[in-house]
Amino acid sequence: MTARTVSDACSGAPDTPPDFTVRFWGVRGSIASPGPDTVRYGGNTPCVELRCGDALLVLDAGTGLRPLGEALMRQGEPVDVDLLLTHSHLDHICGLPFFAPAFDAASRVRIRAGHLERERTMRSVLECMMSAPLFPVPVEIFRADCTFHDFVSGQTLAVKPGVTVRTAALNHPDGATGYRVEFAGRSLCYVTDTEHPAEGRDPAVMELVRGSDLLIYDCTYTDAEYAARVGWGHSTWEECLRIADEAGVKRAVIFHHDPRRTDADLDVIATAAEARRPGTLVAREGMALPL
Repeated sequence: MTARTVSDACSGAPDTPPDFTVRFWGVRGSIASPGPDTVRYGGNTPCVELRCGDALLVLDAGTGLRPLGEALMRQGEPVDVDLLLTHSHLDHICGLPFFAPAFDAASRVRIRAGHLERERTMRSVLECMMSAPLFPVPVEIFRADCTFHDFVSGQTLAVKPGVTVRTAALNHPDGATGYRVEFAGRSLCYVTDTEHPAEGRDPAVMELVRGSDLLIYDCTYTDAEYAARVGWGHSTWEECLRIADEAGVKRAVIFHHDPRRTDADLDVIATAAEARRPGTLVAREGMALPL
């Protein structure tokens, strides 16, 4: 993966491709885990910001969505964003009621999800979460132009001009969707929450991630831990690297850290992963990568 500076991306040179960057606002799984032992990697649950030229996409809406929303509003301009949700377990959607742009009448928020059965919609899920006795105000409190777009995992989405989003169903309780975002000849894959098969590889995952520039993958457990957690809907960092090797992925990012994992624990995993596949990164809040 070739690094490009922002100044290079904005120089207007004919041979300079548009900016494609990713920034992590939440990297933890299951439940937020703030505290002195998670300061360096962060304790917020999943939220990943993508900039595809002028287009803004956000993957998942965990607790990391709140600080992202505050940062967007500080720019002083209306926000136009597509939120792509993997699924509706609380750690991936609990930031939605606290997303500042949703309360700005000049902003536009499109919420997309592909994991629900036909009789349910993402709007109905959010209405349930934002209702008594769980939450004090309803979804109608949002002042932005908020729209909900349900699709079926496996479909390809044209979310913005020049931005193509391929999707695939993942193996997770209640269903989940993996995403491949393609822009300006580059690709980023976001595959969480998912559990790998007992033998071989999930063909849907392999097809989705093959040849991608960056793979962000569910690495909740280690291989040693996984044996006692079969059926829980999550994978391992070792499996992430096996997938990356077999699918020809350029770079892998270890993501969706177990809430019990300390900074010291993640340092150990980072060292082991770098030795196993040089260039592998462990996601941390604030980390930004150009593609």
